[in-house]
Amino acid sequence: MAAPLEIRPAGAQDGAACAAIYAPYVRETAISFELEPPDAAAMQARIDAAGEHHAWFVAVRGDRALGYAYGAPLAVRAAYRWACEVSVYVNRADLQAGVGSALYCALFERLAQRGHVTAIAGLTLPNPASRALHEKFAFTDIGVYRAVGFKHGAWHDVLYMQRDLAPRQTPPAEPR
Repeated sequence: MAAPLEIRPAGAQDGAACAAIYAPYVRETAISFELEPPDAAAMQARIDAAGEHHAWFVAVRGDRALGYAYGAPLAVRAAYRWACEVSVYVNRADLQAGVGSALYCALFERLAQRGHVTAIAGLTLPNPASRALHEKFAFTDIGVYRAVGFKHGAWHDVLYMQRDLAPRQTPPAEPR
């Protein structure tokens, strides 16, 4: 019997595993617009930064990392601080196993607890699996940046989708 899936906050030991999950997306697809995969130290710095005001979760089964999801600042201007950008990456061998959904459930709960009210996701098109995952979580289309990224010899569109994480209050409480 397989070990149960565990979703936990990312820690100091997760940089290398997250970098390994992400690298094929960078090298082989246009899903990420990065051109070179970050190494373990760079990924660990991203994990640490996300933990300050947002969140980063890892899915593990036994001693194997299957995926990760994180929230990060949407933009640097102060009025954006209640909105965040979210992403999820799953080891390609573990797609369609519910890992992405489990990660997003934990992430959205934590982001809402921290005072964030809006999540934005950017999806390179076409990406029907990612679109289906985001629609499952009530994301709606808010716009497409046409031919905004050039990678692997082609121009790519990016669809932006949005969902609420928590009700809006006026004035809003500060994210924490």
